[in-house]
Amino acid sequence: MKKLLKNIIFDLGGVIYDIRYENIADAFAELGFPNFTDHYTQAAQSGPIDLFEEGRISVSEFRDYIRSLSPVQLSDQQIDDAWNAIIIDVPRRRVDMLKQLKTQYNLFLFSNTNQLNYDKFTVLLQEKYGYNIFDELFVHAYFSHEMHMRKPLPEAFQYVIDQQKLNPSETLFIDDTARHIAGAKSVGLHTYLLPKGEDVAEMKFLENAE
Repeated sequence: MKKLLKNIIFDLGGVIYDIRYENIADAFAELGFPNFTDHYTQAAQSGPIDLFEEGRISVSEFRDYIRSLSPVQLSDQQIDDAWNAIIIDVPRRRVDMLKQLKTQYNLFLFSNTNQLNYDKFTVLLQEKYGYNIFDELFVHAYFSHEMHMRKPLPEAFQYVIDQQKLNPSETLFIDDTARHIAGAKSVGLHTYLLPKGEDVAEMKFLENAE
């Protein structure tokens, strides 16, 4: 695999960026909105949240949707803070890994995200590293809310392939979610499902991709 590989597409959350989905539900519970996992988990989420990740509803519309579910009145700031509680950190070892890989491969990013999280983590990473890691470390970073498409749709992966004129047989996609891996496989990409507890900086994907 390593000899054939020219391009690597990374997922962001759970692969490059440490996140914890449960933090969102915990933060909303502290505000008096229990059982948020009925609407959002890593495995599944409600339709309006899908639309938010596709950039098809605005931040204000998303906040109003959350308020429509909540048994207590929530301010914009409370919603923003609870929603952004998922974000933890990008450890320096992963940035160092990307710098190393960049000398040998074309690196890309493909993330299901949304405007609120994007606005938050871009500022945090700029403050930590002093530069925009998405511009510096990747040929291009694709975000679902800008593309108006999200994983695991095959057409979303095909969009990235077509935009960058990639040969799928020379391209590896890395993600921590099985349904996203299935979507990538459907368009011919090599894949690596990052096991829970494994740090991508160990780079086992270079030898164990499918």
